[in-house]
Amino acid sequence: MVEAREKLFGALLKKLHQLNEALDKASIAEYVELFRNPKRLLYLNFLAGISRGFGIAVGFTAVGAVFLYLLGKAAALNLPVIGHFIAEIARIVESELRRLP
Repeated sequence: MVEAREKLFGALLKKLHQLNEALDKASIAEYVELFRNPKRLLYLNFLAGISRGFGIAVGFTAVGAVFLYLLGKAAALNLPVIGHFIAEIARIVESELRRLP
């Protein structure tokens, strides 16, 4: 009976040790500490939002520049559909510029 209890106790200690290692790997303590300090949580979320916004702006600029570059190359090929499309855009831009004081 004592031997069975020791085996059970040893198994429980082993499981407890495994659970402790799993929690350490998951960094649960850092998350709990973060939620205990709301100012730090807001600050980190603010920085994350600024970073995301900056990344989106840079990415959109890069993709837009590539698109405009390719559109310019396509216009240089004098394709009828694309040429008409670019002429329409130019007409819209000109009419908007005339409206400005």
